[in-house]
Amino acid sequence: MELSTWIAFFAAAWAISLSPGAGAVAAMSAGLNHGFRRGYTMTFGLVTGIWTQVLVVGVGLGALIAASSLAFSVVKWVGVAYLVWLGIKQWRAPAVPLAAADGERADVSRRELFVRGWIVNALNPKGTIFLLAVVPQFLELSRPLLPQYAVIALTLAFTDLVVMAGYTALASRVLRALKAPAHLRAMNRSFGALFVVAGTLLAFFKRA
Repeated sequence: MELSTWIAFFAAAWAISLSPGAGAVAAMSAGLNHGFRRGYTMTFGLVTGIWTQVLVVGVGLGALIAASSLAFSVVKWVGVAYLVWLGIKQWRAPAVPLAAADGERADVSRRELFVRGWIVNALNPKGTIFLLAVVPQFLELSRPLLPQYAVIALTLAFTDLVVMAGYTALASRVLRALKAPAHLRAMNRSFGALFVVAGTLLAFFKRA
């Protein structure tokens, strides 16, 4: 991949990471509930989910999902159900300040947060279709494709690690500033609603 091509993709990657979506909501929710240090674990799951999508597209399975209505529908509705489930769980979460939440929510391990992040991005068919539409624009077919996919995956990982760190830190700082149960309950319900909205938008997403 030429440097000029990579710079163009690098700019696109920032736009992809910064755009509001299920990944951003998941990162902010993790920061809200678990603070930055624990919540940021979800970002590594989100990045692994992106890598899964790039792998799917790279080996040609993305084209299969795009062409098969059944495969697309299965992945789509699993993703919808998961996002809505996260939204309901977040909506019903107790209004516990961060200092107490770390102790009361110790059962949510970093491994579980990682897996949740992976599911959010890996089971998003809109992401597959998006990568199918965008990634080929930056590939140089006359050169080996594997190194180019590796560069794309690493670039997306870098921008997501930076952007999601910001989202997670913002949410964790907001939570530290909020002490009243009514405020915390409103935040939980706001993020819960965002998850449900993300799932609803995914449910109505149709292939071009």
